[in-house]
Amino acid sequence: MRFDLAVVGAGTAGAALALHAARAGLRVVALDRHPLEEAGARWVNGVARWMFREAGLAQPEGEELAGAGAPFHLVAGRGPTRVVVPEHDVLDVDMRYLVTRLQRGALDAGAELRGGVHVHGLEDGVLRTSAGPVEATWLADASGLAGARLAGSRTPPPGDVCAAAQEVRAIRDPAGARAFLEREGVGEGTTLCYSAVAGGYSIVNVRVEGDRVSLLTGSLPAYGHPSGARLLHAFVDEQRWIGPRLFGGSRSIPLGVVGRLARGRLATLGDAGRQVFSAHGSGVGLGLVAARMLAEALASGRGPRAYARDFLRAWGPLLVVYDAFRRLSQRLGPRQVAWMMRAGLIDARSARAALEMRLPSLR
Repeated sequence: MRFDLAVVGAGTAGAALALHAARAGLRVVALDRHPLEEAGARWVNGVARWMFREAGLAQPEGEELAGAGAPFHLVAGRGPTRVVVPEHDVLDVDMRYLVTRLQRGALDAGAELRGGVHVHGLEDGVLRTSAGPVEATWLADASGLAGARLAGSRTPPPGDVCAAAQEVRAIRDPAGARAFLEREGVGEGTTLCYSAVAGGYSIVNVRVEGDRVSLLTGSLPAYGHPSGARLLHAFVDEQRWIGPRLFGGSRSIPLGVVGRLARGRLATLGDAGRQVFSAHGSGVGLGLVAARMLAEALASGRGPRAYARDFLRAWGPLLVVYDAFRRLSQRLGPRQVAWMMRAGLIDARSARAALEMRLPSLR
């Protein structure tokens, strides 16, 4: 059977593309090297609420929604200087449930999803896979930074790769967790973001809620700093009240300018297209938005080049501006970050804008 669209990758971006394209009437197959129940991210990720609307998707609820709009404290290093964002419009999303929802939606719309299939390359316009050749009019690579790389995109330079980790862990000692929150002057559910703890572009995020603690870390190891996974484990070793891991994982995230989004009949999206918001290294929301845009371009017959043009016109300026900020901030240490906070260059409004992936308004 020849398909209208073959998607490599059935995580958030790939499954969303399969869903939208199948709903638009295209014959779709999506392939993933992992079993379908293990495809995509397996941790909690922050996604601005408006991005679900822009992506044409219902907002998370139930087990998929791990938190919403809780106070956010941006701390300079581990010191006393901080900026407090009392509320924001970012949702904490359990990616395991989001991927499942998108995959089920794609199947219900008539798409075919195949797990455990390795894509070996593209030859004469045909996908060569471990399950045999796959022919399609259009092809989409949503297989991530370390995936199939069908567009021949270059590997990002080491300085443009963030090593991130996220885990949800049990609380071993509730009294110790309460003492930690008291020392930091925050309540349960508040996110503490220790910034510039290992180079300017590094964080340790901590949020205690109920009997669990959510930890998010990231850094640029190319500059001699410990990876996000090492930062996370070091913090757990330091805070003896934190117990065993419940779920989570780690991943390398491409930063910098958007990559090649179109090459002939092939399109890229998500991490494979480097559609990542560099200021905090999140690409989930952009991948969802890009999936809708690509499905619309293919269903209308305009093809991958129109999709690439539409995406860059809509989101290119935002991504370029924040990547410039990322390149500046990665050279700063805690003292410089604290100075910028005291000077008002980093305040609650600009921090909230970055969290929500919007351009800040200047006073």
